[in-house]
Amino acid sequence: MALPVETFFLDPTAQGTLKAQIQQMIAEGILSGRFRPGEKLPSSRKLANHLKISRITVTLAYTDLVADDYITSRGRSGYFVSQNAPQPPSFPTLRPQNDSVDWNRVLSSQTPDEMPFEKPLDWQNYRYPFIYGQADPDLFDRANWRLCSLQALGKRDFAALTSDYVDQDDPKLVEFIARHILPRRGIKAHADEILVTMGAQNALWLAAQLLLTQRRNAAIEEPCYPGLRDILEQTRCNLHHIEVDEDGLPPADLPADIDVVFCTPSHQCPTTASMPLARRKVLLNQATQQDFIIVEDDYEFEMSFLEAPSPALKSLDQDGRVVYIGSFSKSLAPGLRLGYMVGPAPFIREARKLRASVLRHPPGQIQRTAAYFLSLGHYDALVKRMSKAFHARRNTLEAAIDRYGLTVAGRGAYGGSSIWMRADGRRNTVELARELKTKGVLIEPGAPFFLPDKDRICHYRLAYSSIPENRIAEGIRILAETI
Repeated sequence: MALPVETFFLDPTAQGTLKAQIQQMIAEGILSGRFRPGEKLPSSRKLANHLKISRITVTLAYTDLVADDYITSRGRSGYFVSQNAPQPPSFPTLRPQNDSVDWNRVLSSQTPDEMPFEKPLDWQNYRYPFIYGQADPDLFDRANWRLCSLQALGKRDFAALTSDYVDQDDPKLVEFIARHILPRRGIKAHADEILVTMGAQNALWLAAQLLLTQRRNAAIEEPCYPGLRDILEQTRCNLHHIEVDEDGLPPADLPADIDVVFCTPSHQCPTTASMPLARRKVLLNQATQQDFIIVEDDYEFEMSFLEAPSPALKSLDQDGRVVYIGSFSKSLAPGLRLGYMVGPAPFIREARKLRASVLRHPPGQIQRTAAYFLSLGHYDALVKRMSKAFHARRNTLEAAIDRYGLTVAGRGAYGGSSIWMRADGRRNTVELARELKTKGVLIEPGAPFFLPDKDRICHYRLAYSSIPENRIAEGIRILAETI
């Protein structure tokens, strides 16, 4: 007797082809123990009629499952779960009867509670998503990325997928970063001074782990990127929060005994303030005089469509005191999780060893795909297309902000992908964001960027990277009316 056809159904929200969905559905049934060896599957005709799809689709899925030995064909008798199919564990799942552990005492460290407002994972289902850090699928070059991925899977490059680099990176990607990406920021670096990371977040964590202890002092901007504050608090260092002004972090406010300074000079997060060249030089001179290290997070430098950005701090560094962090998350796609760290060879050598102890290296196939995408010119074409689109969206956004009388708290001088805002009348933007969400408008409250004791409830961020230009004005109108 065959398994009931009603056992099988297609999830309308599932990704992938129908053939792949059928394969996954049957494989999961076998791996979970619901379908057992020797049990008969519905005929391809019966399953196709039940799912209302083509019979050939079911037949092709069955053929692939036979090839993987999940199922077997018995002539005219049909398809059966193979005796050699992977088996689920036969032992029962054991759970402790009483959890008597005081985890608040046992855990050596605990991450902060979740932020007061979370970005919806289904942001694309909202009509007016002013959400930062999400890629616009209409701008991403999917066709050429797919071709580069296929090239990286070819016979010549297949070792990038199958090999364990141990603690090394894809030489093609490192070479492109050294020869093409870094020179645009005025930075010269050898291969042993570059480390590929799982995004900027991973790079910041590596830097914090290597440079900070409980006895060392670190300075961070206020307000700042919440993820960086979490990382630094976990090191248990003495953390100093330096209030930024319209030009970013003021060097004169740094304590005398500082060891490491973390800053975002090109686009301060979240105010988008840009540090002038003169202040950059002052900060570097102060680093030499006070003997501290600077960790420069140079995100979004590619999105400088208003005017050319100032040189990176790293490019002005004569003493090897700057650790530079870049990322492809904003210019390619956040889901790739590819970034890079540039610093003196001794520092990168230790960062490489620390990275290897946690994740060895970012996936080789992703590195090789990115290397091809960059080296074949697709990356530069993508950045040009994004800059043009972002420029148009920013003009539309600024015009709507002026038309409806909203208050700007900071806007990047070179471009970027967001504007820092303030709601008049001391409006709590966490509550405002929740109310706007019911109207299809997504904004980012500013509270998570500040220390808990700071009374900055009225700030919020408007991003224009993921919202179509023709929806911006209407979204701002709804925002203004709600305020």
